[in-house]
Amino acid sequence: MKETMTKEKKTYQRTEYPRPQFERKEWMNLNGTWKFGFDDKNIGELEQWQHKPSALTKEIQVPFTYETKASGIGEEAFHPNVWYHRTFQITEENAAKRALLRFQASDYHTKVWVNGVFIGAHTGGYAAFSFDISHAVDATKENELVVKVEDSQSCYQPRGKQRWINENFGCWYVQQTGIWQTVWLEFLPETTINHVKMTPNIDTNSLHLAYDLNQLPTGACRIETTIRYEGNLVKQFVITPTRKDEQIDIELTSPIHEWKIMHWTPEHPHLYDVTFQLYVDEALEDEVHSYFGMRKISIKEGKVLLNNQPIYQKLLLDQGYWPDTMLTPPSDEAMLEDINKTLAMGYNGVRKHQKVEDARFLYWCDRKGLLVWSEMAATYEYSDKAVANFTKEWQEVVTQYYNHPSIITWVPFNESWGVPKIFKDTKQQSFTEAIYYVTKSIDSNRPVIVNDGWEHTISDIIALHDYEELGENFYHRYQDKAAILENKKPHNHHKYAFAEGYHYQGQPIMITEYGGIAFQDKRGWGYGNQVTTEAEFLERFRNITNAIKDLPYISGYCYTQTTDVQQEINGLLKENREPKIALEKIKEINDA
Repeated sequence: MKETMTKEKKTYQRTEYPRPQFERKEWMNLNGTWKFGFDDKNIGELEQWQHKPSALTKEIQVPFTYETKASGIGEEAFHPNVWYHRTFQITEENAAKRALLRFQASDYHTKVWVNGVFIGAHTGGYAAFSFDISHAVDATKENELVVKVEDSQSCYQPRGKQRWINENFGCWYVQQTGIWQTVWLEFLPETTINHVKMTPNIDTNSLHLAYDLNQLPTGACRIETTIRYEGNLVKQFVITPTRKDEQIDIELTSPIHEWKIMHWTPEHPHLYDVTFQLYVDEALEDEVHSYFGMRKISIKEGKVLLNNQPIYQKLLLDQGYWPDTMLTPPSDEAMLEDINKTLAMGYNGVRKHQKVEDARFLYWCDRKGLLVWSEMAATYEYSDKAVANFTKEWQEVVTQYYNHPSIITWVPFNESWGVPKIFKDTKQQSFTEAIYYVTKSIDSNRPVIVNDGWEHTISDIIALHDYEELGENFYHRYQDKAAILENKKPHNHHKYAFAEGYHYQGQPIMITEYGGIAFQDKRGWGYGNQVTTEAEFLERFRNITNAIKDLPYISGYCYTQTTDVQQEINGLLKENREPKIALEKIKEINDA
């Protein structure tokens, strides 16, 4: 990504390949300047704006939403319908291939036309999606791409921290409407590799591969897979598919190291590179580059294990907001800065809060060894429609991000958001159980937390939130472990650890939100009393963190939070990523 400084303003250009875990060499980036227009009266389709780009009188910088400064518009008022237009050209060679138009994320209901032909629609704000536009493109002219995105202030759609009223409040921020991650084109042959699901097994030193082709060709077909570690050949093998999806287990021990296998850990995030080549009638049709990490997450005797060894998790709550670009990371460099500063403060992971993060952020976490809890954006009311919206998109997210070794925990629900009556309502309880089991049906290996904070139903980790200011009070409260875990007393004001009808089953226990300390500033808020000096901050931070670490049954913690976000000023870093406290002073306390 390129970041350009001018006297007037800073401009951003997202130029990186958006999906580094399934990468093809040839692609066309469609980010940049598009025509743009608001459609508050929803007349665009009636007036056929898909045929009238002149109706769009503004310009916008994709993939930044109109609410952001980086978009070139910077208007925070809510607009329910927005339109985009740009042109692109393709070669005759590419016109003979299948053209796939890909959106890494667009919020919320996205409709697409190419050269006036309606292509399709996708509903959801966080999952990636694509359309085959082969039938609509033309190599002899400039192709017209028109996108309409419909958004709402409905609490039935997964919206995370995006406000549903016209002003910011509490810990909810300016909404984001429309395209907010990269848009691009790939030109592919008739038969291609859609996806490969990779499941490591360190107990058998093997990798399970589940290949998915878009179709089974009529000609002779084979898939050649090459696995390397730091350039050294580990395994190379060929399968001859007899259907569009095939599976195989491959044993990975090799002479690359004296121990024959390289495990992925935060201290040593070893990654294997893998190339998939699809041949049809001996001609190379498709080639995809990827990677995987050999690591295992499990739970035993009330502890979370990484590669069969207990791991104490020291996490930061990370909402992934930037001043000029909001939810869209401004650059690879900006993502790396957040990761590097997180590690420099002595944390070994992040809980990505109420946001499905950019795939390139996860790529760098895979490379740098930063653990990730991946959390879904919440709905805020319960209804059949909310259940359908949430379930569909969550399944897409888990499937799309399954291969990232840095993701070690799935968090579909937080603090009863979207299930406000879960404490007693058996229907809402059943919904969370359904999501738990559908997640496990896709991914049986990672822990799933339902519902992070309090009022757990079925959950692999009991994750509790508590913003107690004083370490002494915190320690005293949680010494009475049985009272909290047996619902005899609430741990957070009136909130209990379990919903009614559910009981502690010996799961690991973590404090997954605490702290939130803010320096004195009337422009925003933090949790509890604001502090005035560095010494006051460090004393409170040390006391509460040590109180958690002094409780032997607690398996880790998550401090709120990495950075300030709009009116919420309880970050360890300011919004511009300037540290409020020297990073090494935070690290010293975390490492103690």
